[in-house]
Amino acid sequence: MRAFWARDSVVSSTDLPGAGDPLRALLRDVHLLAPDQLSAVIAAHGRRLGARESVIYLADYEQLLLQPLRGEGVPPRQELSVDGSLGGRAFRRVQVLSSPAHSGTQRLWVPLLDGVERLGVVEFVLDTITPAVEEEMRAFVGLIAELIVVNDSYTDIFAQLRRRKTMSLAAELQWDLLPPLTFASDRVVISAALEPAYDIGGDTFDYAINGPTVDLMVLDAVGHGLPAAVLASTAVGAYRHARREMRDLPDVAAAMNAVIASEFSDSRFATAAIARLHLDTGQLRWVNAGHPDPLVVRDGALLRPGPCKPHPPLGLQLKKPDVCETQLHAGDRVILYTDGIVEARSPTGDFFGEQRLADFVYRASAAGDPAPETVRRLMRHVLAHQADHLQDDASIIVLEWRTGDERRLQL
Repeated sequence: MRAFWARDSVVSSTDLPGAGDPLRALLRDVHLLAPDQLSAVIAAHGRRLGARESVIYLADYEQLLLQPLRGEGVPPRQELSVDGSLGGRAFRRVQVLSSPAHSGTQRLWVPLLDGVERLGVVEFVLDTITPAVEEEMRAFVGLIAELIVVNDSYTDIFAQLRRRKTMSLAAELQWDLLPPLTFASDRVVISAALEPAYDIGGDTFDYAINGPTVDLMVLDAVGHGLPAAVLASTAVGAYRHARREMRDLPDVAAAMNAVIASEFSDSRFATAAIARLHLDTGQLRWVNAGHPDPLVVRDGALLRPGPCKPHPPLGLQLKKPDVCETQLHAGDRVILYTDGIVEARSPTGDFFGEQRLADFVYRASAAGDPAPETVRRLMRHVLAHQADHLQDDASIIVLEWRTGDERRLQL
């Protein structure tokens, strides 16, 4: 997003080699673009690039469906299944795909990415698809993604489109606080998810990449609904405040503990795993506040790093917690999760469990699934294990350190 506006502010005829006049015209037009006009403007500029039809699809909150963004001059389309359509496959695999359309034309599906965060896909109907045409459409979709992210701050249109059902107020608070579900650099990939997407209460997560370190947190606030969401939101605010003051992990936990203890009565609390990874060395440190410890998947084996002294939940601590530490190996996957994942129970009483969690992450990776697709499918698997009825909120972060798969998330 920042890179887009930086390009836009200094754009000239030589700034976008090969982009052509339509892309430069789009860059000029966006300054006064109303969010509800985006799909129509994209369709018009698509025609200038040779696309007979251009349709934007955004993924819903559960990442089950791709919803078309309608507008003047945009051909009518139905929603697409992420798991049962060619557009869904382009989304899942982060691949550009093509197929015959109608009257001798061809259909091109391009993943819609903000960095490596999957927003949806864009469908183009073209007379012919050549490598040059595909490259130009990729550049066009890159600009579309930036426009959606920027305009999302000014409108409810995209958030409304992404909803398949009514969202609770608690879930509204939680989603507005979340960072992007996926981040990647040349050394680390972070993917996260939470369920139930439309009725999440006390579960949440956060992360930040600051130079050579990555900070991560998964938190489970006691209770359900709005009271749990308010506690979790306050805890996230305290976490970010302490983190941005560059405090060490015990002091971060102490700050969160103090805020929860002072602002919430009746001994309300939140469990959390608060971690920090040094990207250069692979040193992973964390604080256990009444929460499951991180899991490490190494070469298909489940490792439980430790020993690690547990401490009371945040809001109930009487002293600063100790720091736990382990050394990662290149290719390791670290899993931070809430108990709604491993304690998910089948109708026959079988817990999902840590081993099943680790096995799923490893098998999905070995099968070639990118990290965000692994996490998306994992949440569907957890739901299926419970016959599609969650007994508790469930959230997860999967971090991959130097696996070599980082660039698989790019087009």
